[in-house]
Amino acid sequence: MRIGQIVVPFVLLALAATTSAADKPNIIYIMLDDAGYGDFGAFGSKQIQTPNFDRMCKEGTRFTQHYSGSAVCAPTRCVLMTGLHPGHCRRRDNTATAHHEDFAGRPLVFLKDEDVTVAEALQEAGYVTGGIGKWGLGNPGTSGEPAKQGFDHWFGYLDQVHAHNHYTDWLWEDGDRREIPENANGKKQVYVHDLLEEATLKFIRTYQDKAFFLYLAYTLPHGEYVIPHDDPAYAMYADKQLPQRVKEYAAMVTRADRSVGEILALLEELKLDEETIVFYTSDNGPNTLFANRINSGGGLRGIKRQLYEGGLRAAMAVRWPGKVPAGRTSEFIWSMTDLFPTACELAGVKAPEHLDGMSVAPTLLGKEQTPHKHLYWEIHHPFQQAVRMGKWKAIRFGTESPVQLYDLNSDSAEKNNVAAAHPDVAKRISEIMNNSRTESRYWPSVKRPQGRR
Repeated sequence: MRIGQIVVPFVLLALAATTSAADKPNIIYIMLDDAGYGDFGAFGSKQIQTPNFDRMCKEGTRFTQHYSGSAVCAPTRCVLMTGLHPGHCRRRDNTATAHHEDFAGRPLVFLKDEDVTVAEALQEAGYVTGGIGKWGLGNPGTSGEPAKQGFDHWFGYLDQVHAHNHYTDWLWEDGDRREIPENANGKKQVYVHDLLEEATLKFIRTYQDKAFFLYLAYTLPHGEYVIPHDDPAYAMYADKQLPQRVKEYAAMVTRADRSVGEILALLEELKLDEETIVFYTSDNGPNTLFANRINSGGGLRGIKRQLYEGGLRAAMAVRWPGKVPAGRTSEFIWSMTDLFPTACELAGVKAPEHLDGMSVAPTLLGKEQTPHKHLYWEIHHPFQQAVRMGKWKAIRFGTESPVQLYDLNSDSAEKNNVAAAHPDVAKRISEIMNNSRTESRYWPSVKRPQGRR
């Protein structure tokens, strides 16, 4: 692919897969980085323009009670890839909280060979598997590299901190470092998202005659908050009475949404619309500035790194013409743990039995299905646990701390702790929290975190 004078090689592996898109649906999973529940027009945003998310809600189904894998990026990605919730998966926070002596540098825990990913399952089912954007589950030389975890192709960042730089001078492509000389020595001539978009469209064109799984972990709108000021997306916000950082953030969401429009247009051009299911969401809640200034949290309590609804609930649109009902809004409760078994059902293969998620394919197709008994999360900076069980949502800070209990049917903003009025429910959820995690060397539980009562 070529941007200006820069050439970014697009290495395409020789694949044995012969499955065509006519046999099984293509699966495209689009996940923005740090966009909040309320940052999308179809979810009430008055500040940010997301016409393609909104279009997907009209042409597909809008899910109002879909949840992220975690409240921060790396564990969310681990949950999504492995189908295991944060009490069981390998990566439970961005960095380890214990046994830092095991690491030569930053305490990053990577996927191991024994971890099974959705990409591996689909690869074995005959899919061409591609990933573009931010990986965050294994740096170069580790067992967590995308190529070792089921991806035929990866283009983008491996390290989550590297992904903050939208004008980096190198990216990772299929096991190799690819230089971006126009950004060398601090120059800012090539905006990385433009490269990610071109790689996306190239992948779809290249594999249009095969069944493919394409994981688009786009890095927008995560900071650094920067976008070229000659981009049409920025022009939409340049004259608004907003702090500069908010303008950049809003434009980044709109820029990523424009990429989705390009994807939908290409699917239509290639006549792949009815053969492709597209998911469109974000990885966790927003940062404080955007929650406060433009209601990025959509009125929900909490932000990124918190297990309140604002940190966990993620806007979701799913589109598959002729299969996923158009113009429908669903309140079915599900999470990113469910992608793995859902993708397996769509691909016609059996999902591994150890997964925490369940296939929500019936719900996606507009059918009735039995809901989850409960959903579980934990995070470790600081230690928190949360459970969603029907209308109930509970959170606690420390295994010996009392739970805070909320009735989301009447209190979606989690303002009124009703644990004292429903001690039986609080006790039951406490037991679920106690039994929903395995001990981790790098993320031990905490009885009572400092500063919490």
